[in-house]
Amino acid sequence: MYYRYMIVAILLLLLGVLGIVLNRGHLIIMLMSIELILLAASFLFLINSMITDTLIEQVFTIMVLTVAAAESSIGLAIMVAYYRIKGTIAIKSLNWLRG
Repeated sequence: MYYRYMIVAILLLLLGVLGIVLNRGHLIIMLMSIELILLAASFLFLINSMITDTLIEQVFTIMVLTVAAAESSIGLAIMVAYYRIKGTIAIKSLNWLRG
C-alpha cells in the first residue's frame, strides 16, 4: 500500500544523487540536489512512520528538516560571501577554499 510512496521517495533520492554527479559546474544546483536528498530521506522516515505506526520517525523527520534548513542557509551565506570576493560562483574557481 505504501510502496508507491516509497518508489517516489527513492526516485527523489536518485534525482538528487544524479544532480550532484552529473552537474558539477553549478554550485546552486548541487545545493538544491543535496536538499532533494534530505527531503527524500525525510519522506522515507515519514513512510516508515506510517508503516510501523510509531512517532520516532516523525521526530527524525523534524530533525532532518532542521538540519536541511541550517545547511541551506549556511551554504547560501558562503556562496554570497564567495561571490562578493570573486565575482563568480563557478566550481572551477573554488581552489582557494582548500585547507
